[in-house]
Amino acid sequence: MGYELLENLSACGPLKALDMALKNRKYKENLIHHSDRGLQYCSAEYVQKLKNNHIGISMTQNGDPYENAIAERINGILKYEFLWIDGFSDHLQAIEVIKQSIGIYNQQRPHLSCEMMTPEATHNQQQIKRKLWNKKVLKE
Repeated sequence: MGYELLENLSACGPLKALDMALKNRKYKENLIHHSDRGLQYCSAEYVQKLKNNHIGISMTQNGDPYENAIAERINGILKYEFLWIDGFSDHLQAIEVIKQSIGIYNQQRPHLSCEMMTPEATHNQQQIKRKLWNKKVLKE
């Protein structure tokens, strides 16, 4: 929905990404923003923008990525399937590769959690079907 890549961890990047996401979103109700308690996501301006747009705020208790497994799954796909884990030669290359990867992820890659549709196709449906995950019970 929104992304921005800066060379620092200031709140400017996340604010630009949030503006892009707000501009692109189709559904306005029941939105929740989950973060890892990074300083940029806790900034007064960022939090106020979430509140002004009626977006629920969810933050991990201890910055633990396992507290938001869905977002971390997306991060893992982007890092490993698109080889972000290898790093980039410079900031401009990173911007280009990330833009391309997000486009493929959202517009070309079908997702099991979206009933094998792309995230973009799912978002553009007349009515979103809510996905409910069953909690798996570990067998001893």
